[in-house]
Amino acid sequence: MGLIIRILISAVAVYVASLFIPGISVSGGASTYLVIAIVLGLLNAFVKPILTILTIPITILTLGLFLIVINVLMVYLAAYLVPGFSVSGFIAALLFSIVVSLVTSLIDAIV
Repeated sequence: MGLIIRILISAVAVYVASLFIPGISVSGGASTYLVIAIVLGLLNAFVKPILTILTIPITILTLGLFLIVINVLMVYLAAYLVPGFSVSGFIAALLFSIVVSLVTSLIDAIV
């Protein structure tokens, strides 16, 4: 039951981010937001740790700032995998990842 609630919270976060960030477009209904939330969750669970380990030297050189680039890559990969979800640029993907993180943590704190 907790997993379903977390997916719904992430879908709401994706919806909120798509409302406020001009470079993000989602075409489709609520099912598209759910698919985006599931894909982002799977990418963050399986692909992101591998990329983080592979990029340890550059992450150390940049004092951890390269992790932001990895977050943006996860958003781009999700946009590539999910039809109806598009990201127009690096800044839009960066803002999207920040807003989704903030909204998810805010809703988690309330629920």
